[in-house]
Amino acid sequence: MKTVKTYIRHDNTATIICPCCNKAKCVCIKESLKDKHRVKARCSCGEEFLVQLDFRKHYRKQVNLVGTYITTDPPGMGSGTVKITNISFEGIGFEVPGSHRLRPGQKLEIEFRLDDRKRTLLKKDAVVRLVEKGYIGCQFINQQYIEKALGFYLKP
Repeated sequence: MKTVKTYIRHDNTATIICPCCNKAKCVCIKESLKDKHRVKARCSCGEEFLVQLDFRKHYRKQVNLVGTYITTDPPGMGSGTVKITNISFEGIGFEVPGSHRLRPGQKLEIEFRLDDRKRTLLKKDAVVRLVEKGYIGCQFINQQYIEKALGFYLKP
């Protein structure tokens, strides 16, 4: 059975698009579905499919960017090149080739270029929240402002 992903907006609505006929429908997500991440749906064309509900506050964009990191707290625990696989307003996910010593709670400085027309250089402070083998998930620190370039880049 095919699976489609949809983002739940702040007003508990979501747009579901049929993977067969591409018909879009805006639906209200009931309170009873808040604890579920996948639900079964049926389109008027007869197609049945699974809908993966994403309750994130911000859209997460899948990317393929190269960057670097250096640990800042505790300092000197490591640095290296990373492959950034996703980015949102609040954080970043990347893969570290080979071995690393990153652990949840460590603070990093991450530097990378967007693949926009200007090849915008960004330097972000982040804290490691998730370590799953070679995949690292980080939350940005000190997000008082969001760079215009990143905000524009992340528009779905």
